[in-house]
Amino acid sequence: MIRQMAKNPPNFEITCPCCSALLKVDTETRAVIAHTAAVKPRMFADMEDAARAMKEQDTRRESIFRQSVEAQKHASELLDKKFQEAVKKAKESPDTGKPIRDFDLD
Repeated sequence: MIRQMAKNPPNFEITCPCCSALLKVDTETRAVIAHTAAVKPRMFADMEDAARAMKEQDTRRESIFRQSVEAQKHASELLDKKFQEAVKKAKESPDTGKPIRDFDLD
């Protein structure tokens, strides 16, 4: 009687869907036995491009800050106007005491 030995299937490699890393998985234990990180492309070709991008980012940040300061100045004026209008309305219609509720009429 000839016994055939069950051969273990070979390990296999898969690519991680999140980070594109190469993972080697052991079929017997179903565990990752090797990990090769994906090569990330460079953001900038050279230092001049990086410096130019930093300057553009600084300019954009400064512009956003100036817009925010202007919005705060106008918000203060708007709140002032709303307050003055509320004071004027309060003076025109004096407080008459407690408001009448539906169940007070019974």
